[in-house]
Amino acid sequence: MLLADDQALLRSAFKVLVDSEPDMEVVGEASDGAQAYALARERRADVVLMDIRMPGTDGLAATRMISADPELGTVRVVMLTTFEVDEYVVQALRAGASGFLGKGAEPDELLNAIRVAAAGEALLSPAATKGLIATFLAQGGGADDTPAAGTAHAQRLAALTGREREVLVHVAAGLSNDGIAGRLEVSPLTVKTHVNRAMAKLGARDRAQLVVIAYESGLVRPRAE
Repeated sequence: MLLADDQALLRSAFKVLVDSEPDMEVVGEASDGAQAYALARERRADVVLMDIRMPGTDGLAATRMISADPELGTVRVVMLTTFEVDEYVVQALRAGASGFLGKGAEPDELLNAIRVAAAGEALLSPAATKGLIATFLAQGGGADDTPAAGTAHAQRLAALTGREREVLVHVAAGLSNDGIAGRLEVSPLTVKTHVNRAMAKLGARDRAQLVVIAYESGLVRPRAE
């Protein structure tokens, strides 16, 4: 994995922790986003632990660069943030990040986050998923409500089957494959197939992207508390 943070002391602490695990290794360290992107191309790490706020090219820009590079399609970016609900985190998810992690996370949480991201899953708990997206959209960060935007979103979702749309709604609610399987009375493997097909049709890198698309398209609306 790659570590991208402008604080050398923090990188060192993360490196000691990660390298202590038999199934993990830090293959590079970057102090800004541009260096992180260059190292991602050079080292082809499975996961990049990326700070959002860095001087020069920040983590958000670097995430966009990594996500837009077809040669880095399997690289997963986990954003490091001081605040759990942050508009920059939502932008990072839109840009292709697989999730986010608070800098105050416990060591076990960090290691689990890396493993989850490496496995291609979304690093977002159900509560964090709904809270993060719904809060940001409620503040005006959602999709454009113009007729043209509405048509574009409708066309995007039109590629999905009825079952895939149903699964997408449950994914946006933060349910796991097992949870969705229980709701729909099908096997987890069937749910996984629907999720993978939805990701392919919508151009989503992972479940985190599906959550953003579900809200941006208006398929799912944040509930008023």
